[in-house]
Amino acid sequence: MADGLTLDGRTAIVTGAGNGLGRAEAMALAGAGARVVLNDLPGPAVRAVADEITAAGGQAVVCEGDVGDWATGEAMLAAALRSFGGLDILVNNAGMLRDRMVFTMSADEWDLVLRVHLRGHFITSRLATGYWREQSKQAAGPVYARIINTSSEAFLLGSAGQPNYAAAKAGIAALTVTTARSCARYGVRANAICPRARTDMTADLMGAAPQGAVDPLAPEHVAPLVTYLAGPAAAGINGEVFVVHGGVAAVMDPPRVRTVFRANSADSMWTLDSVAAALGPAFTGDGNAAGFACEDTLSLADQTIGFGGSR
Repeated sequence: MADGLTLDGRTAIVTGAGNGLGRAEAMALAGAGARVVLNDLPGPAVRAVADEITAAGGQAVVCEGDVGDWATGEAMLAAALRSFGGLDILVNNAGMLRDRMVFTMSADEWDLVLRVHLRGHFITSRLATGYWREQSKQAAGPVYARIINTSSEAFLLGSAGQPNYAAAKAGIAALTVTTARSCARYGVRANAICPRARTDMTADLMGAAPQGAVDPLAPEHVAPLVTYLAGPAAAGINGEVFVVHGGVAAVMDPPRVRTVFRANSADSMWTLDSVAAALGPAFTGDGNAAGFACEDTLSLADQTIGFGGSR
């Protein structure tokens, strides 16, 4: 393995590591040489992943708990320091769904999804960046630090039946960019992925895997990008959002200004009449389609975009 790709001597935390995407990411990080702290809710699944990693010659410890609890975040960081002497990589993956239309969603369904996804990402990011900031002060310079967060195309598309999930994933993208901008001086590189992966959580949405063929939505196809972003070669990638699945990795543009309207009134300030005169002719549709939504990613299944361009 090339020097820029190896994770030998590095320590990673992976949340939601018991199944699906988190398991694939943990296995890939360990395969690249990282020592891993595996988090998931209490149960045999996450311990089985740890056993699989150690059986293959890797190093793994388990830290069970709810990512929405501050104490769980503290326990994960403590496990990394106690077991492996430090922390270099944080992969936030833990999540869950409570799908419902916005007009029937309960407050509890909203709060639970935001708690696990957005609060869970915040807690680990807060504790990891605090640790890295102190390490950077002691070293009088940047340290090695990588965060890979898990967002979703749900926020890009405005997924109709997932207002809680889409809002949480939009928040994760914003948290990622904020972390990248505020912590780069300490050596932190924070990026987010919007993966398509066939897991227990998405089984009802994506259906069964194809029989007798390579499954383009297998979580293992996402893990290489995560491992690359965790490695030394990705030092120049910061504050980016990727859509990734199968053989596709697309980096998203940030939001851009589409059109600018100017007030056409006596003092060049908006009045109700000048707003109507400016916006009325520009928006003549029936209003049934959302304008601030990115549907370009839906066509990515028909092409392969590499880091060097399209092919």
